[in-house]
Amino acid sequence: MRRLAVLRSTGRPGSRPVAFVALVVLAALVAYGSVALATPGSGVTSATVAKGRFGDIQVKAKTDIDPGTRTDFWQAAIDTKGSSDLEIVQNTIVPGGTFGWHSHPGPSLVIVKSGTATFYLADDPTCTAHVVTAGSGFVDAGSDVHVVRNEGTVDLVTVVASLIPAGRARRIDEPNPGNCPF
Repeated sequence: MRRLAVLRSTGRPGSRPVAFVALVVLAALVAYGSVALATPGSGVTSATVAKGRFGDIQVKAKTDIDPGTRTDFWQAAIDTKGSSDLEIVQNTIVPGGTFGWHSHPGPSLVIVKSGTATFYLADDPTCTAHVVTAGSGFVDAGSDVHVVRNEGTVDLVTVVASLIPAGRARRIDEPNPGNCPF
């Protein structure tokens, strides 16, 4: 999307109403374009399993995975500023179904419970398919525009844990970036 120029009044009589009208028209066009270009999902049923609110989170974990070797550790860290919502959602996507192009305001851990998930990234000009099979998972870092599709012949079921700023919607509809043929 192009950056919008700031409209400034020249100080001449009558210039302020013209600038105001232009700004209102521009805002209406942007709002209409955003709605018109959004790509909602189809063939998806979602159920929130659990949702909880947390204050600031500062957690570090370190586990020795090979006793006797001083450098072989598993590590994890979560550091948030401000309140967060942790939402666990189960999604069922029928064959041919899609989440539509979207992003998230925070990270998600996605587990493919059954079926096969195929996801694509908006910033990939080659539209490379990323295939994730049952029993595996992937990390959605948040803010990356992507689409997840069920290109298989059986239902795709995912379980998603999303950590997002408190009160925000988990999903942000995004326009089709045009890099994929679908």
